[in-house]
Amino acid sequence: MSWHDDAGRDLVRSFGERMALFVRGEGSYLWDADGKRYLDFLAGIAVDSLGHAHPVFVDAIATQAATLAHVSNYFATPPQLALASTLKRLAGTGDDGRVYFGNSGAEANEAAFKLARLHGGSERPRILALQDAFHGRTMGTLALTGKPYMQEPFLPMTPGVEFIDSTVEALEAAIDDRVAALFVEPVKGEAGVLPLPEGYLAAAREITERHGALLIIDEIQTGAGRTGEWFAFQHEGITPDAITVAKGIGGGFPIGALITFGSASELFYPGTHGSTFGGNALGTAVAGAVLGEIERADLVRNAAERGAQLREAIAGIDSELITGCRGAGLLIGVGLRHPVAKALVAAAQEHGLVINAPNDETIRLVPALTIGDVEIDEFIELFTAAIRTVEDALVLDTPTEVPA
Repeated sequence: MSWHDDAGRDLVRSFGERMALFVRGEGSYLWDADGKRYLDFLAGIAVDSLGHAHPVFVDAIATQAATLAHVSNYFATPPQLALASTLKRLAGTGDDGRVYFGNSGAEANEAAFKLARLHGGSERPRILALQDAFHGRTMGTLALTGKPYMQEPFLPMTPGVEFIDSTVEALEAAIDDRVAALFVEPVKGEAGVLPLPEGYLAAAREITERHGALLIIDEIQTGAGRTGEWFAFQHEGITPDAITVAKGIGGGFPIGALITFGSASELFYPGTHGSTFGGNALGTAVAGAVLGEIERADLVRNAAERGAQLREAIAGIDSELITGCRGAGLLIGVGLRHPVAKALVAAAQEHGLVINAPNDETIRLVPALTIGDVEIDEFIELFTAAIRTVEDALVLDTPTEVPA
């Protein structure tokens, strides 16, 4: 029996067929069970901020596990308090900010959904979200996810959520004083790395404030320095009512958080929400160490600079298949002229490169924030080889005209 057989027999089918069996990682590299090395430009879908097996990550787990791992939320621990303080500082909440800890991005968005309901009460039953947005797969967050094909098997959804186009005009037309909150992703990663229109967040802040609605920003994929700021909303200099974070803050350890600003920090009261494992000493110690290393090594700036370098290098590839790059920092979408993204992912893997296709015409690149010249040069070499493989297949599939 192969590992493929084991996976097919023992694992639920919701993820489809696994693409490889990885057994080891170091920095921006992975090794499979056969010893083949891969350059990893997916980083666990924007999770492995420091790459694989970073000494800071490893030491934080070992040290905290040998000290104190979990005591429940009846009690506080030093790592929990330290991480909450750090997140408030990095997000710029001021003294009135608060942090709720969960174990994933979906849990952070569940908490944000409940925050919106607490704010809205019976007077504000409406919640606005963006079409083609992705906020999670739980029953609550699926109601916020603007992808009908994901919702259809699980209908009916939690009521009250309405989806609008990602334009200021659509927001102006939809909002009124019965809206509790607007949920947005600064960059819609699962939709193909689609940034919001320039100035959208600033306009959304003004419009939601005018109508008394919360502005809740999903920073799960864009946070922890990935876009060249600690959080993507900071590019527009606004102050939201809440943000959700996960993925990169833990560097591979499962943790998520809701960070509130201003009066939104007073909405939760004892008994309104909770998590047995959320904010335990082990998870918060690891996340604190990861964020500390991102700050110490100036990886937010590295994300901005290496992202620009990577986009420029991709633009230099001689290929009619590539239509351009979008995104910010080290969250990059590569547009394709033909719906061959999945074939390109497979070809890249054959050449020893791990990338991702959020849809048929986009490649998503979210490498570790630690990458430098060596990794970018190797990426261009491997990606170009994969593109040539796909281009050759496209030529072979094109019918040849027979002269009359």
